Amino acid sequence: MAERTIEDHLREEYFRLLPDISRVLEQLETEIRHVLLPISLGLSSPERVVVTSRIKECESAVDALRRRQEGGLFDREQPERYTLSSLNDLAGVRVMVFPRSLMSPVDERLRERFSSWTADPVPGFRDADPPLALKYYGYVGANPTIRGEYQVVSLSTGLFWEIEHAAIYKPTPELKGVAESLEMKERTQDVIDALQRFEEAFERLMRLESEDAQG
Repeated sequence: MAERTIEDHLREEYFRLLPDISRVLEQLETEIRHVLLPISLGLSSPERVVVTSRIKECESAVDALRRRQEGGLFDREQPERYTLSSLNDLAGVRVMVFPRSLMSPVDERLRERFSSWTADPVPGFRDADPPLALKYYGYVGANPTIRGEYQVVSLSTGLFWEIEHAAIYKPTPELKGVAESLEMKERTQDVIDALQRFEEAFERLMRLESEDAQG
């Protein structure tokens, strides 16, 4: 019989943790929707606050833990060092907003509720760029050992990430190298820049229309 690998033990751990991850996700999503209800009820017709959630898939969790190790490899001599509960995003909620200016009030309300959580923003492509997404991780009452994570991101960027993830990361592991190529990084930056310019133009024109209507 072949010797069980560290990956085998982690997969077993994943399905043992899965009920607790589900409870953490349910509580986190419920609390976020409750906190954001005043904003959601006050939205005008073009504005959107979209809340989605997901449990990190087993192989994705194992790969994420592996990438955190030196050289991207597990130390086969010390299997006890590794646990999926050390990941910050086994349970994740994404809050997507349109237009981008809604990110600030949404972030402020969530920060009031999750004030002890650790900030881990998704950086922009250039040093001077604002974060692409505001991201935080911490514990909820459903389980004191499994962390949850939530993101606040513009709707256009969040939807593009869903397309990118489905096209590159999910179909086959071999395509992960595509995402790391310089050409793909440049094209991804082009898309994000274009989406941000679209949102900025929309907000500017919407303000002008509102001013004209009031005038």
